[in-house]
Amino acid sequence: MAKSLTKNEIIAGMAEGAGISKNEAAAAMETLVAMAYKGTADGFTIPGIGKLVLVQRNARQGRNPATGAIIDIPAKRVVKFRVAKQAKDAILAM
Repeated sequence: MAKSLTKNEIIAGMAEGAGISKNEAAAAMETLVAMAYKGTADGFTIPGIGKLVLVQRNARQGRNPATGAIIDIPAKRVVKFRVAKQAKDAILAM
């Protein structure tokens, strides 16, 4: 299995692909990340890749795997990423 790209490798790839400097690519990436953080509550879509959404998870009962005891898990908000159909099709076609 191939290793994940580092942030610097992603920035270098973006800079080369777009024909811009690494500093400009880093600024663009930081701007996208900041926009995603702010927009997740309403659903932040990156066209062709997917959507970040904030979901309310209900309270439920779970089981401690070590002891088998039943525990109450409180309700909480979680961030989920929904992969776009276009991305699924492109990745699974490989």
